[in-house]
Amino acid sequence: MKSVFDTTTREELVTRIKSLTPQNNAQWGKMNAYQMVKHGTLHEDMVLGKLKINRVFIGRLIGGMLLKKVLKDDKPFGKNSPTSSLLKTLNENGDIEQQKKEWIDRLEQYASYTDPDFIHPFFGPMTKDQIGFFAYKHVDHHLRQFGA
Repeated sequence: MKSVFDTTTREELVTRIKSLTPQNNAQWGKMNAYQMVKHGTLHEDMVLGKLKINRVFIGRLIGGMLLKKVLKDDKPFGKNSPTSSLLKTLNENGDIEQQKKEWIDRLEQYASYTDPDFIHPFFGPMTKDQIGFFAYKHVDHHLRQFGA
């Protein structure tokens, strides 16, 4: 499986992010291109420990089981998966080029990732390998959503 901890994989993601424009339309979901790029940045902030989100109750019950299902193979995430409101932006417009740079900067920080205690708000504690696979699948999901 691809991981954000792999340099070549990160370079592939960066190339795909750079290809995004405000004219990219979502093939599913409610976000526009700017909102998706901002969401990506916020998600990386969470994984990198810069944004703390409390664990949700339902995640405590079934999160670990669903994490294993999500990471069992290379299959992409399903469409219209729910997300925390803290990882959404209501602003419909913004400087997408600046936001792309910020997202890319966050992705580059995976080269020196060292948070063995990361706890996802839904899936719970994750190993470094799980974080790498999950973070890749998350970015890939949204780039596919916008045809990048």
